[in-house]
Amino acid sequence: MNNSPTVLEIHSKAIKHNLLYFQSKLQSKTRTLVVIKAFSYGSDAIEIAKILEGQHVDYLAVSYASEGIELRNAGIILPILILHAQIENFDKIIEYNLEPAIYSQRSLKLFIERCEHVNEPYAIHIKINSGMNRLGFKMEDRAGLMSILIPAKERVKVKSTFSHLASSEDKTSKEFTMSQIIYFNDFAEKISIDLGYKPMKHICNSSGILQYPEAHFDMVRIGIGLYGFANIPEETKRLKNTHFLKTKISQIQHLDKGESVGYNQSYRVERPSRIATLSLGYADGLKRVWSNSGISVSVNQYLAPIVGKICMCITMIDVTDIDCKEGDEVIIFKTQDQILELASKAQTIPYEILTSISQRVRRELK
Repeated sequence: MNNSPTVLEIHSKAIKHNLLYFQSKLQSKTRTLVVIKAFSYGSDAIEIAKILEGQHVDYLAVSYASEGIELRNAGIILPILILHAQIENFDKIIEYNLEPAIYSQRSLKLFIERCEHVNEPYAIHIKINSGMNRLGFKMEDRAGLMSILIPAKERVKVKSTFSHLASSEDKTSKEFTMSQIIYFNDFAEKISIDLGYKPMKHICNSSGILQYPEAHFDMVRIGIGLYGFANIPEETKRLKNTHFLKTKISQIQHLDKGESVGYNQSYRVERPSRIATLSLGYADGLKRVWSNSGISVSVNQYLAPIVGKICMCITMIDVTDIDCKEGDEVIIFKTQDQILELASKAQTIPYEILTSISQRVRRELK
C-alpha cells in the first residue's frame, strides 16, 4: 500500500465539467471519443475510464495495446481505439477486443492475416496523413490501400477514417488547418465510395472542436481538454483544473547566514533561514530546471521558493517568513495558471508537466 505523503489528487467533478463543456459544442449526432493515453495524461486511466463510462462517451483511445489491455482487465467495456497499434501486439489486440489504427500497407496486410479465424469482420480504423507527417496513408496510397482492403471484407471492416490536426489552436495557421480538413474529408469520402459503406470520420482534437465546428464530422477526440487545457487561453479559463499535486514538509533545517543548500552548493542563504525538505523530486515529475529559478510552491497559503538543486527524491524550499511546521501540507500546483507557469519555466507545455508525474506518486480520486 502506498502511504506516501506526496499525492496527486484527481478531481472527478472537474473531469465531468470539462467533458460536458466540449460536448456542449457538438451537434446531437456527433460522437465523443476521449483520449486517455499515458495514464490518462498523468492521472489514472482506469479511474478516468470508469468515470467516462457513465458520461455518454462513445469511444476511448490510448496509444498502445498494453494500455488498452490494462483497461479491459479493469472491466472497461467501451470500444477502445489503439492509436499506435504495433505489429508485435496484433494478437493481443484481437484477444482483448481492441480496435487498431492502421497506418501502412504493411500493418494492414499483417493485421488481416491475424484475422483469419474471426467470426465476423474485425473493426479497424484507417489513419490518414493530412499533413502532420507522423503516421498514415496519403492520397497516392489509395489504390494500394483498396487493393488490400476490398478483398479482405470478410476479415476486417473500417470503423472509421481519421487524421490529426497539427496546429488547430494557432489562428495564424488557419489556412494550413483548413487544407488538412479538406484533404482529409476528400480522401475519407473516396474511401467510403471505394468500400461501398461510410465509416465514421474524425479529425478534431480539443482545440479543433472549439475552433473548427465545420470539421466535427461524425466524432471528435477530446484529449488535453478533459484535463483543463484548451490550448486557447480564453477557452482554458472556462475549464477546470483536474490535477492537484501536493506533499508534506518532512523536516525543517535552521541555517546560518552563508550556509549552502543541496548539491554543489548552488544556493546560499543571505540571512538566518528556515529550509523545509519535501518528499518529492525529479523522479516524481518535478523538473530539475526549476531549481533556483524563482518557482515557488504554496505553504499555508504563502509562497515558498524552491532553493538548491532539485534532487531525485527531495526538494528544498525556503520557509523563513512562513509560519509552518514539519508535517504541514505543501501545494506544488492546483490551478491551470500554476501549471502553465511551471511549463513556461521548463520551456515546455502543460502536457509534459502532467504526464511526467511519476507512477510512484499516490493517486487519489476526489
